[in-house]
Amino acid sequence: MASLVLLLALFTASPRMSDAQIGVCYGMMGNNLPSAREVINLYNANNIRRMRLYDPNQAALEALRNSGIELMLGVPNSDLQSLATNAENARQWVQRNVMNFWPSVKIKYIAVGNEVSPVGGSSGFAQFVLPAIQNVYQAIRAKGLHDQIKVSTAIDTTLIGNSYPPSKGSFRGDVRSYLDPIIGYLVYANAPLFANVYPYFSYSGNPRDISLPYALFTAPNVVVWDGSRGYQNLFDAMLDSLHAAIDNTRIGYVKVVVSESGWPSDGAFAATYDNARVYLDNLIRHVNGGTPMRPGAIETYLFAMFDENQKSPELEKHFGLFYPSKQKKYPFGFGREREWEITATAADEFNVTLALKSDM
Repeated sequence: MASLVLLLALFTASPRMSDAQIGVCYGMMGNNLPSAREVINLYNANNIRRMRLYDPNQAALEALRNSGIELMLGVPNSDLQSLATNAENARQWVQRNVMNFWPSVKIKYIAVGNEVSPVGGSSGFAQFVLPAIQNVYQAIRAKGLHDQIKVSTAIDTTLIGNSYPPSKGSFRGDVRSYLDPIIGYLVYANAPLFANVYPYFSYSGNPRDISLPYALFTAPNVVVWDGSRGYQNLFDAMLDSLHAAIDNTRIGYVKVVVSESGWPSDGAFAATYDNARVYLDNLIRHVNGGTPMRPGAIETYLFAMFDENQKSPELEKHFGLFYPSKQKKYPFGFGREREWEITATAADEFNVTLALKSDM
């Protein structure tokens, strides 16, 4: 009985796994994927309560009705110019893809563009990101929903110029004229910035200076000290360098939502099943606690729901949490299912038989 009390105290004191801020990105670049209805059922069966959708796929939006799943809805980069240059196009987009489904689909965010940079391959889209955000925001505001549905964009961490130590994080000089007005809008609209954060790519690009345990959340001790803050994993260091980069613009406070994070199970250096399993499992455990710079839960979207066989290069095909057959790739769970797994495991460790109410 004493052991049971200890066990119950342990789980009362710990963050409930059902409170975890975890979503999963639903990509569709595969020719062997289940129907949208099956996918939404799979989310619900696995207690995945948040979804990122990269475009307003009508079958997926229909299947999401009354599912209770919170949605980050994407505007593809290919639509940015249309929405930026014509406010009526943005109004129609919002009517067609938001209002036609609200409130039976719990749209929480609209991600206007993904990983657009003013330098490099996506630079042609950069001039359209902020005006597209503003036009979509005004269309949402006209419906009185700007407090319920936040409009933003998703960046990648290549826009950070200095990331070490994290407190000295800053954006690259050649992207400031693009990013600063976006940050200013986010402050005004009280909206978060979405960021795709991948320790895998940082590690695989520099394995000489970054250790695998640091990237996988398995380092036994602090690896990087930044003043009084100790960093035991690369995810926190990357995220805090972004927090610092935002703060160091001195424009204002902006929350960050991690709109993608994952690890491939095949197809490239360090892309193994075991590494992916360890990274994802530890990430799910970790995000309730926050970072050294920003304690508190980190809303995080795992990439991705399925292996997608039409993506390239090869490693991009292997980020799925599930196979296209709907079979789980990894043994861990999400939400309440995960809470039960942990409770049962702890009960085994304590050699406790969970008591029936009548036994108390």
